[in-house]
Amino acid sequence: MTSIEIVEVGPRDGLQNESLVVPTADKIELVRRAVSAGIRRIEVASFVNPKKVPQMADAAEVIDGLPDIDGVTYIGLVLNVRGAERALATKVHELGAVCVATDSFAMRNQGQTAFESVDVARDIIRLGLAEGRSAQVTIGASFGCPFEGDVSPDHVVEMAKRLADANPREIALADTIGVAVPAQVTDLVGRVRDAIGDIPVRCHFHNTRNTGLANVWAAVEAGAATIDASLGGLGGCPFAPGAAGNVPTEDVHYLLDRSGVATGLDLDALIAANRWFTDVMRKPLPSMVARAGGFPQNIRSN
Repeated sequence: MTSIEIVEVGPRDGLQNESLVVPTADKIELVRRAVSAGIRRIEVASFVNPKKVPQMADAAEVIDGLPDIDGVTYIGLVLNVRGAERALATKVHELGAVCVATDSFAMRNQGQTAFESVDVARDIIRLGLAEGRSAQVTIGASFGCPFEGDVSPDHVVEMAKRLADANPREIALADTIGVAVPAQVTDLVGRVRDAIGDIPVRCHFHNTRNTGLANVWAAVEAGAATIDASLGGLGGCPFAPGAAGNVPTEDVHYLLDRSGVATGLDLDALIAANRWFTDVMRKPLPSMVARAGGFPQNIRSN
């Protein structure tokens, strides 16, 4: 049986675009429940301007309240060196840098051109490594941009090659607005893997157009080592119009586990966490598996 690592992004990407501000204690409990379900890497917060993303204003407090657990990595997302310095002042284990594949989106997200965002991401990676932390990077809008439309795969590959020079833990390709289709994923993951050598590829998909799970499978078959997912399927980007939720952790696990790909996760624990989280968010969550349950189930004959 092959295996795939799942990075839980619910505490950050799942919550950042929600209007209901979740209490710090509930964010910490969300992380605790994810760990109990088997998650070993979690994007727990982002160190961004709290005026632009109020949900993340308590990033340092969340991380301070997290338990220290052997083998569990807490990731802090950062957009610039100032954010990286704030993250490094906490016990966060890993910096998650971000660059964006188009100038229009990069200017709205970070006030930089696409290649300027690559340069900043490289600085963040090097800073994290110099401070004895892990560091990785995501290329946002790798498959399409809400402002410029299609994105050239050659352009994304060139960004990945420049990022690889900084020796990140991995390079992630993000379908930030959920426009990708499996053939596109297969092509881009393959191209980037060929371009960056031994550095693993991670993938981040949104289910805006109901292609998220199909894209997960395409990425796995193309050699991606890690998939991002969000408990319940919440998610969105404040700077990307129309970006809907992430692929749900429960649904991704079900897809992979039933296909003979190990994730190390416990579906019953994920579904229980979903039910708790539904009460916290005061609304149903998008995950289909949490509603239907796993399979096979105990079936009673009449």
